[in-house]
Parts: sequence; structure tokens; C-alpha cells
Amino acid sequence: MDPLTGAASPDLRVDIGPLRLRNPVMTASGTFGYGEEFASLVNLNRLGAIIVKGISLEPRRGNPPPRIIETACGMLNAIGLENVGVDRFITEKLPFLRRLETPVIVNILGDSIEEYSRLADKLNYARGIAALEVNISCPNVKKGGVAFGTVPEMATAVTRSVRQATGLPVIIKLSPNVTDIALIARAVEEAGADAISLINTLLGMAVDIRTRRPRLANIFGGLSGPAIKPVALRMVWQAARAVSIPVVGIGGITTVEDALEFLMAGATAVQVGTANFFRPTATEEIVAGLEEFLRQEDLSSVRQLIGSLKTE
Repeated sequence: MDPLTGAASPDLRVDIGPLRLRNPVMTASGTFGYGEEFASLVNLNRLGAIIVKGISLEPRRGNPPPRIIETACGMLNAIGLENVGVDRFITEKLPFLRRLETPVIVNILGDSIEEYSRLADKLNYARGIAALEVNISCPNVKKGGVAFGTVPEMATAVTRSVRQATGLPVIIKLSPNVTDIALIARAVEEAGADAISLINTLLGMAVDIRTRRPRLANIFGGLSGPAIKPVALRMVWQAARAVSIPVVGIGGITTVEDALEFLMAGATAVQVGTANFFRPTATEEIVAGLEEFLRQEDLSSVRQLIGSLKTE
């Protein structure tokens, strides 16, 4: 209820498969640490969900520096999926997250189908996890390094293996580096995904013209931020038209206006990523902005906005 007017507050609740969220605003994996790092800056219990940085079976040191550079309207990162590994995550990071009211979603990554399956199985028995988000942009080392998410058959195999290993809701995070996003979206839906999230970062690079060397030690990196929003919005719209499961929109969302565009294009929820680096309160601001927009439009529920884009 609005404390000033006494009017009922708009209903921001959404469902991502079997998972009910108090609002559709999540943090994007890799931009919010393990949650605790932002506890002094953001009211974590105000968020729809927290998605922690990607977790692998074993700890990863990541790539050598430089690993992050600023670009026009965005950033390139080549962190290399540095993380503490699943065992340390469960013993060291999860206890803090369990104390929150906000659902915790764990992003998982692997070099093989077997690794994804083992991760899902381990996390299935860890108390305090609401869902898994599966990063299928990783290279399949057994298939010459081709990213799982770029081949429908491999995306299907990963999804099916995770689905069989866990009873938790499964969100498959799609790669934008494909020619037909709808094809991949349908493949993972048929394999048992409860929802999909997109887009992951676009591949990019930058050159130092004085040294004539790549500005990232890894040469390539993932492009994120406002620069990729039009691409992300287009792919979310295409994916939402192709599947019947919920779609979570990601890519360049920094304001409530951005979030509204994704919801209208068919996303059930959104993730805020790069904005967390330069405006840590962006997620809370977007939640408040959604409430205000619904009041202005005399709408009772955010669900009335989902897929409301008019194309005719």
C-alpha cells in the first residue's frame, strides 16, 4: 500500500517457471559478485532475485590482466569465469545468502556435459538455492571448443543433463553469437528448461593503437552495457515468440525505461548487469520505477505489460 495515498501498491510478482519472484528485477551473473559485496550499497531484500557469479566444479583463477576495459556505451570483459568453485561456494558464500528473503539463483558453467550434470547434482542438495541458471556459452572441450549454446544438439544435451540431475527450476542462459536464436530457444525448451535468459555478452575486441596490441590480454572479451541493448531486445522478442516458457531479458538494462521495453517485448523478468558497476543502486531504482509507471498507467499488475508490444 502506498504510504502517502493509501492506494494499493501495484502487483510486481512474476513467475519464472515454478519460481515466484516478488518483482521482475534480478542481478546478472558476474556483475554482483556473490551478493554480499553489495550488501552495504543495496537493500538485497528489495530485489526479485540475486544471481551469483558463475560457479564451476573446481576453482578457476581466470585470465591474466588486463581483463576489463571501457568501450563506447559499454565494457569488454575477459575475466575468464574466475570463481571459488562449488565446494567453497556452498561452505563460504551460501551461508550469507541463506539469510536473505530474496531468492538466490546459482549460475553454473562447465567444460563438458558431465561437469554441468555433476554441478547440478551437488547444488540440488545445498539448502538455500531457489534455481539454477545454466551458462551454455562455454566451450565444449570435447568437441574442439565449440560453445554449447551455438549448436542446438549440444544445447539440448546440456539442458537435458541438468534437468535430469536436479529438481530445482532450470533457466538456460543463451548465447547471442548464433544466427537463429529462436531455434536454440525451442531446443532447450523441448529438453526441459523451465525458462530461458538472454542475451549473454557479444564477442568483441579492442586495440591499443600506440602499442599495436590487443587491449585485453585474452584478445577477445564479452561486450556488455547499453551498446548491446538493441541486439538484446530484438533477440528477446524473437525468443519470446518462439517458446511458451518464461523469458528473462538481459543486455544493457540501466533504467526503468530499458526494463519496460524488455517486458513489453515479451520478457517476464529482467537482469541488470553492467549498470551495477557504475550505479550500484540501479536495481532498486528500476523496482521503484516499475511501481511508479504502473500507477501512472493505472495498471494493477506488471503482468499486464508482459508481451504488450504492438506490432500492427
